[in-house]
Amino acid sequence: MTLLDRYIARTVLIHTLMVLAVLTALLTLVTFIGQQDDIGKGSYDVADAFLFTMLSLPQQVYEMFPIATLIGAIIGLGSLARDSELTVVRAAGVSILRIAASAALAGVVIAGMMWMLGEYFAPPADRYARQHKMFSKFSQLDMAGSSAWVRQGSWFLNVRQQSAANQFGGVFVYELDPERRLQLVGRAETAVQGPAGRWIFSNYSETRLAADRIESRGRDREEAGAQFNADFLGLAVTSPRALPLTDLYAYVSHLKANDLDSRGWEIAFWARIARLVAAIMVCIFAVPFALGPLRSAGAGSRTVLGIMAGVLFILLTQTLENSGRVYDLNPLLVAWGPTLLLAVISAVAIRRVR
Repeated sequence: MTLLDRYIARTVLIHTLMVLAVLTALLTLVTFIGQQDDIGKGSYDVADAFLFTMLSLPQQVYEMFPIATLIGAIIGLGSLARDSELTVVRAAGVSILRIAASAALAGVVIAGMMWMLGEYFAPPADRYARQHKMFSKFSQLDMAGSSAWVRQGSWFLNVRQQSAANQFGGVFVYELDPERRLQLVGRAETAVQGPAGRWIFSNYSETRLAADRIESRGRDREEAGAQFNADFLGLAVTSPRALPLTDLYAYVSHLKANDLDSRGWEIAFWARIARLVAAIMVCIFAVPFALGPLRSAGAGSRTVLGIMAGVLFILLTQTLENSGRVYDLNPLLVAWGPTLLLAVISAVAIRRVR
């Protein structure tokens, strides 16, 4: 690594961290304000809201790193171009590909930071933040292993899987009599919260325990006899964002080994890897803009362009990921599509600048 590599990489990295600090401050404020409606529910107070905000920041910072890198790279390299430093470098015989490689070094460092954050800090902090909030808001919630228990009167509901915001799988229903004796055991393949708030079970079977007999029955569709809040039932399953890559890979392998649908988890796994590569690609993407039309532009113009490009990239990524789950698209195409598109645009732009 030459002195030029270190100088360009350091410039990109410093501006990226500055942008990330600004975005983090805004995220902190927005997240804390968003908790105001929940303050006062159960034992959830201002201190709990502040704790939730702080614990949520690592995951939010991880997700904002690519757009912060893009804005920081455009601003940093643009400032070098505006001061004619890149012009001097090119006049000395350094090719634009060499400059792009130097900028990519900063992306490698950022990808390493993202990997550390996404593997060891963000998942446990985000998981604890959600659990602490729900325990504070709903005292009847109890966790056992990877499932969630909730009580509503004489009814008990155990949820072990989640496939959508309000759709759950592996649901067990228990009902006790006034003497707290078990009188019903039910199991449903899936449960969806209906418009009236009651839960609708599919492929439902139950066993009712009477004093002198046992009755069993099954139905394709059954409406629950009690209402259960969907907010904390989401704790039944850890979301893909709260799992490190090693656990995601292990879970995908488990689903495939048991002939279960793993498409959504595969998308989450490959998207996590693609996001790391995207941190490198956005640094390369910023090079042709710094040497091209934005060479003499001010920091404001470069910032606006960086924000627009970053927002477009995030929207494209999220749209593809959500569409992939809905339309059963190939997980590799869904996860890597935006990053590959960014790589193609960067290559074409660099070639045009040359």
